[in-house]
Amino acid sequence: MKKIRLDKWLWIVRIYKTRSQASNACKGGKVKIDKKKIKPSRILEGNEIITVQKKFIKETFKVIDSNKSRLNPKIKNNFVINLTPDEEYLKIKINNNYSIIREKGLGRPTKKERRMMDKSKSNFT
Repeated sequence: MKKIRLDKWLWIVRIYKTRSQASNACKGGKVKIDKKKIKPSRILEGNEIITVQKKFIKETFKVIDSNKSRLNPKIKNNFVINLTPDEEYLKIKINNNYSIIREKGLGRPTKKERRMMDKSKSNFT
């Protein structure tokens, strides 16, 4: 594996849309290796496990290899393995249901709306 910076690798394997987003996530403590906050300039080694906190889910990736330039999404799986459990992706569905039930800016939910939100939450857990 070629030596590469963590922020650049996150951008190359399309975990973040831009390199500056990847760098800011590292600086903000959203990216961890072995449960330790990591600087964006850290050099990656093969077979490391990276945990990325995005909004309300924690994605886990295993580093396989690196590349010089940004990868085509079709061949991304040759460089990274996604180890994220399915339960984490289920959180996205739950959150999307809440946004459908309750739109932003409508004030506090009524008692009936809270019951509906609780009922939909219990269906997913």
